[in-house]
Amino acid sequence: MPAPESTIYRDVADRLRAAISDGTYPPGSQLPSESEVAETYGISRNTARRSFAALREDGLITSQQGARRIVLAEPRLQNFNQLRSFSRWARQIGEEPGGRAVRCERRPATATEAERLGLDPGGHVVHLTRVRLLSGQPVMIERTAYVERVGALLGLVDLDRESICERLAEHGVVFARAEHVIDAVNADEEDARLLDIQPGTALLRERRRTADQDGHPLEWSEDRYLGDAVAFTVQNSLAAAPLSRLRHAAR
Repeated sequence: MPAPESTIYRDVADRLRAAISDGTYPPGSQLPSESEVAETYGISRNTARRSFAALREDGLITSQQGARRIVLAEPRLQNFNQLRSFSRWARQIGEEPGGRAVRCERRPATATEAERLGLDPGGHVVHLTRVRLLSGQPVMIERTAYVERVGALLGLVDLDRESICERLAEHGVVFARAEHVIDAVNADEEDARLLDIQPGTALLRERRRTADQDGHPLEWSEDRYLGDAVAFTVQNSLAAAPLSRLRHAAR
């Protein structure tokens, strides 16, 4: 029994994606035409078109009416369907994760941190600022407030080389669930200095609250990514993992 079209187009898209990743089709090159892809894989032109559409949605290619698809510079895709540490994600995409701790201090929680972490007024957090690296290149700044019982364990972690999530899991602290909000901001002076970019450069901002298996908050983080280095992908359906649209509110 032949595979359904919905499976076939995804399979063809995966093969083309692999060819882009291995350099068969480098950035700036043209992909084969719909008719050529259809002939190569024994599929209809409509199925080939759906495969191209999947690649375009992932930000891998672009196209214009009547022109062949062009391969874009490929961003690293981070999928939010799975909760993974930066280090684990980096290794999965073939990069070497790294870090550079900038500040780590115990201090009073800000109003936002206290609200997100469920702290009483006057409560304290352990706040970490760290630059994250992919194969030696800075791509993201973490600014994370940890509840004190978690922050007290950061001394056990080599912040320049180790994953906080993986090391703390060895001590019974499991980052089990998270809420993410993603928007865009312009780099401030510190962002620019830490990422070696110009102030005002557009960055992707991810604000994240992470909890343990019982729903107890563990961290509240604001991470800022270079937009041309990392992209996010979210898959959702009516039945599971709905994607919410929120009106942006300046903070």
